[in-house]
Parts: sequence; C-alpha cells; structure tokens
Amino acid sequence: MRVRHLIIAASLLLGTVTAGAKDNFSALEQQQISIATPGLFDKSNAFTVDFAGLSSSEYSFPLPVGRARVKSDYTVEIRTRKGDAVKAMFDGTVRLSRQTADQGNVIVVRHDNGLETVYARNSQNLVQVGDRVQAGQTIAIVGGEGRQTFCLFSIMVNGNRINPRMLLNVSSHRLLKQTMLCKNAGDHVDMSVTGRAGNNRQSNDNRRSNDNRLSNDNRQTANRQTAANEDLFSDDGKFQINLATFNPGEWSYPLPDAKVISNYGTRGGRRHAGVDIKTRPNDEILAAFDGTVVMSQVYFAYGNYIKIKHDNGLETIYSHNSKNFVKVGDRVKAGQVIGLTGRTGRATTPHLHFECRINGRAFNPGIIFDHLNHSLKMEMVTFTKRGNSILINSNRNYMAKGK
Repeated sequence: MRVRHLIIAASLLLGTVTAGAKDNFSALEQQQISIATPGLFDKSNAFTVDFAGLSSSEYSFPLPVGRARVKSDYTVEIRTRKGDAVKAMFDGTVRLSRQTADQGNVIVVRHDNGLETVYARNSQNLVQVGDRVQAGQTIAIVGGEGRQTFCLFSIMVNGNRINPRMLLNVSSHRLLKQTMLCKNAGDHVDMSVTGRAGNNRQSNDNRRSNDNRLSNDNRQTANRQTAANEDLFSDDGKFQINLATFNPGEWSYPLPDAKVISNYGTRGGRRHAGVDIKTRPNDEILAAFDGTVVMSQVYFAYGNYIKIKHDNGLETIYSHNSKNFVKVGDRVKAGQVIGLTGRTGRATTPHLHFECRINGRAFNPGIIFDHLNHSLKMEMVTFTKRGNSILINSNRNYMAKGK
C-alpha cells in the first residue's frame, strides 16, 4: 500500500483510539505494515496525544546510542553497532512481526496513544503478534543491509507515515514536550501542535517579586493560583503543597463512599498509574479541587476521560466514565459533578480510575487523599526534582490551624 504523508493543520479537535490483543488483529493487520487502525476515528474525527506529560520511563528512542537521519520518505535511518538492541518507543501491543521481502524482519507496535511505530531491517525479531511491550523494552536485534548496521524506523497514524520531526528532535533523540492533534481528513490525517510545555511559564524572579507585594494572609491563595503554571519548581528544585491549609469547599474526594478495588503501583506486571475506586454504576464523579478542564474525550483504554489542571499545581484524571459533563476550557469547582462512573475503555466493572499528577507525572493519590475516610490528608507534601525524576516527601501537620 502506498503511504500517504500527513499534512500539518491548524484545526483543534479531540478524540480517541482503540488497540487490540492478538485475537483482535485481522489477518491483514498482521501482514500489512501500512493499514488503517480499526475504530480510531469511530467516536470522534480527531484525538490528541499529550507528550508533555510523559515521564522518562514512558518513552524511548529506538536505538538510544545510534546516529539518526530522516530520509525523504519520512523513515528514520538509525545507524549503530552490530548486536545492539532495538527498543519500543512507547507502551503498546505488537500488531505485526514477520519477515518481508523488501524490509527484512519488521515489527509494528500499536501504541496506547493511537500512534504506531515500525522497526525494520532487524536481524532478529524478539516479540510476537499480541505481545504487550513497554517503552524501552527490547523488541529486536538491529540488522541492516550489506555492511551497514541500522534500523529503519517510522511513525504512523492510521496507516499514514508522519514526519518524525513533528514529534522528535531526531539528532538528540528527545521527544518534543507538546500536545499533538491528529484529525481525520478522509484520505489522510492532519496533524498540528495544540500546546507546548512552558508556554505559560512565569519566571521565578517575577514570581518572587509578586509574592513580596502580598500580605502573609493572602500569600497562600496567590501561590495556589500561580502554581497552575508549568514551571512549578523553585530554584532549589522544590514545590510544596500544604494540604492542611485547604478549607472545606476547596477540596473533594472524587467518589464519596467509594471503596478501593485496585491500588496505585504494579498490577499484574504492569504499571497502574492511579487508583481504582468503586461505588455503583452511574454514580456522580466530583472534581477534587478548583481548576480548568484540559481534556474531556474518549481516550483509548481509559474510555471517557477527563483531565483537570488545578490552581494548586496538581492535575487529576478521571476515566472509564459512562458520561462526561464538562468540556475543554470549563472552569470547575471542588465538589462539582463532572461525570458519571462507568466501564468505558478497558474496564471489567463500572468504577472510577483516578490519577494525580505533578508536571504531567503520575504519583500515588494516597499521598493526597485518605481513601478509607474519603478525606484530604493533613500533610505538607514536598515535590523535589532530581534530574528526570521527582521525589515526594510527605510530613503530617500536627499544628495545622483550624484543623
């Protein structure tokens, strides 16, 4: 099949994607490299991919030590040494793994974010159709042609090869921290950038200057509002939230009277980035804090999905909803009903999958909320940047005023 190049567009819409296990891939999907993704645009004519929120463990360049160049057909030739390991770019499911006449051993991974990646000219494929892979997992041994050792890599949306420079700094191997919109345009897919990390940053110098103009009484409120900017961390790499200063009405447990059915952490050998809580089908989901809705859409395995950026600097995610009641750009208050519980996406029972994030990185919601008592913890939470990681320390406020 001829690969159509994607066109950069300026339109803004939202949507979703579906992936399948081995039994869900058709014979053509397991044989043909460039093929449309079934169901990708069934519920919406567009979807977004948020690269800004990915942690270092959720992305890998296919050959981290290789030298890459983009060819005229938008494939990336990554030259390296014989025997090097080829890595999966994102989490996903292997859709195709076979030998072809023109590209040798090829692997296609259908990712959870709706993209597909192609790894060709391998000397050996190490995964099979239907295998779940994680970002950075070795999926092949690099091959090449003649005396040259290289991987021929490409990125696709709905069977269309895209310009890798839209997503990557190819020379540095770095993923661009931005949100991409993929819009169905019939015979091709339009792609555009809807936002980049850091566009709304306020310098630390300006923030300190503004703080000096504030009284001690209202400084905490101003800090919560300015914390919604992307640059949350001070010069020493720290950001703090004193949960004990939150008054009634400034927070809400997202699903009152719920019980935890799956904790944060590793579940069945896979990373579980949030906590699953359950009451009854179509129960009301409440916003955890005041904030702005930045995503409200069907989002692959999450099903109906809502992401809120809060004035206190945190982000929360609510998914598998039967219905979303808010849209992108809506201002919400803590305790406001934003949706109903359901089992959309990859879910076996109606429940709420709830996540907390800082700078786009998921952390244990149990640091913020007491799940047993459905209450906010009386804690001073300190987030500290250490390279690509964020360390979290929580200390109880025994002398919290008004508590």
